[in-house]
Amino acid sequence: MTGVRPPRGTRKFGFAEWLRLGEYDRVLATVTGMQRAGASYIRTHLSWAEYHAPDGQQWYDWLIPTLGRSFDLLPCIHYTPPSISRTGRASGAPQRLKDYADFVDHVLTRYGDHFRYVELWNEPNNLLDWDWRADPDWLLFCEMVGAAAHWVEHRGWKAVLGGPSPFDPHWLALMGQRGLLATVSAVGFHGFPGTWDSETDTWRGYCEHIAEMRAVLGQFNRKAQVWITEAGYSTWRGDEAEQVERFRQAMSATAERLYWYGWQDIPRTVAVQEGLYFDPRHYHMGVTDADGRPKLLRRLMESSGSAGLQQSTVVKLAIARPAEPIVVFGGAGFIGTNLVNRLLRDGEDVIVFDNLSRPGVERNLDFLRKAHGNRLHTVLADVRDATAVEDAVRSAKAVFNFAAQVAVTSSLIDPRHDFAVNAQGTLTILEALRRLSPETPLVFASTNKVYGTLSDLPVEQLEGRYVPVDQRLRDFGVDESRALDFCTPYGCSKGAADQYVLDYAKSFGLRTAVMRMSCIYGPHQFGTEDQGWVAHFLMRALRGETITLYGDGGQVRDILHVNDAIAAYRAVLAAIDRVSGRAFNLGGGPANAVSLRILLNEIAVLLGHPIAYGCESWRSGDQLYFVADTRRLTEAVSWQASIGWREGLRDLACWIGGELAPAEMSNMRARRIRA
Repeated sequence: MTGVRPPRGTRKFGFAEWLRLGEYDRVLATVTGMQRAGASYIRTHLSWAEYHAPDGQQWYDWLIPTLGRSFDLLPCIHYTPPSISRTGRASGAPQRLKDYADFVDHVLTRYGDHFRYVELWNEPNNLLDWDWRADPDWLLFCEMVGAAAHWVEHRGWKAVLGGPSPFDPHWLALMGQRGLLATVSAVGFHGFPGTWDSETDTWRGYCEHIAEMRAVLGQFNRKAQVWITEAGYSTWRGDEAEQVERFRQAMSATAERLYWYGWQDIPRTVAVQEGLYFDPRHYHMGVTDADGRPKLLRRLMESSGSAGLQQSTVVKLAIARPAEPIVVFGGAGFIGTNLVNRLLRDGEDVIVFDNLSRPGVERNLDFLRKAHGNRLHTVLADVRDATAVEDAVRSAKAVFNFAAQVAVTSSLIDPRHDFAVNAQGTLTILEALRRLSPETPLVFASTNKVYGTLSDLPVEQLEGRYVPVDQRLRDFGVDESRALDFCTPYGCSKGAADQYVLDYAKSFGLRTAVMRMSCIYGPHQFGTEDQGWVAHFLMRALRGETITLYGDGGQVRDILHVNDAIAAYRAVLAAIDRVSGRAFNLGGGPANAVSLRILLNEIAVLLGHPIAYGCESWRSGDQLYFVADTRRLTEAVSWQASIGWREGLRDLACWIGGELAPAEMSNMRARRIRA
């Protein structure tokens, strides 16, 4: 074989990924992504039924060589064409058992140059793959697969017996008694602890189950290897850090190979099995989501390799709980990291609660751990996990909630997810506090989007930027008396959470306050096109990449350095008994109001060269003008912004220049940032 990419790390691994007929573009993207993640192997199905379907042979004529050029390929041959199945279903035994061996022989002749091993059937003790009700003694299966395995080995390839799911050592021993184990070179094992295998009942760990397999093989075929042909963890609850931990466990197992299932989530428009009821676990098994966003596990694979990932700082630990900690939900995010760093420097005990789903936040967590060592306590979980939330807030000194789905664009794509994180997640925290720790104060991070698009405010263009016609708004900005007007799913979910936080102060006496933020920027912000636009502009400029403006670039925002934002949050917490039940606007105010184009011009001055940008259509819910009137906050806690936007922009540019690798920047432009 040629073209197999050497892995980064001492332990090789691969992916099990079922590639659907006709997905040519997805296959190419998958191959590239898996290579970047350091995979050496790939396992995919070669469905007997699909091969005989229209365009099936053409599909496999392209797919098998494409995969074989890049990876050590393991084709899994299964699913009987219904027209020749004894049950009329793809899971049934063929009418003529030898037809399966003949098909395997055909596959070897046609595609055998592209692989060394062949897997014979998939999850044979699973009713969805092999209808054992029509074969209760397993005689048909053993005769069919045994003949195929014998012929595979006779022709010079290696046969792999499909792994039972759930694992059953008694079934494996029966395969030995029937003589099937003697005909194969490897035996598959499937394990999905925490997803399907119950850790309070059936699951006893990879090492113990694999030891059971080796004991059976010791009786019937001592030379056969044990391969984990499928292991995985579904992130349907949003717990991406747990997927990392499960991968580590599988990598530490004593099997000769590991195939992690899978590469990409299944879109909800695709049926997992014909007639199968919807189970969310099936749809979230990938290290990439259905829209192509890398999850935490994939990001760590790409940045560290398998060996580095084993020792990464993103490890789920049993936490020695400090007394009366401050809990920061979303504590590895941009604002959360800055707050946590300041609290720890001031001697506070802090628990960071984060699911690490946002790209870049694992770097923030690494920064906090290096800076503060064992004084940092982490809970890697999702804010929708009520049990984890309750454990975190029990006896907490204070709570900050920055955990959120933060992009308007993402909320328009998946409003249900947006609501579940922003509204339901906040309610989960409130309920945990109400029941377990009602004296604990909560400060919630809301958004200026709760005021809607402000389309009723007359504006005019002045020197290329939008400003209100009303002079009072120009002088002071939008204050908290402005009626709420939720727009976009993001505005609705954050607005609902905003109102729940305030109402829990009224209805239940909780000590809560809300901060309706404008555009916060500063170190530890890994901005994207959808959120964190100041950092996003700077990062693209430093890389020499073109920036896209949605609209004409005259939109005005009052940007606020994160150090000033942190000072405001801490001031509100210190005064919580006086300000409980109140909402405050938090932004840079009129003194720090800039248009997108003005900011780009200042970036050009900092870097010493023009910035390339283009304009596209306006985006839903975008405000032409928003500047926060922060006088209510100033009157309540004596806070005001102290860092001017130009000074703050230089600070962020210097941080990004030190954070990006030299290869990420165009001609090392970060060195040209002017003091």
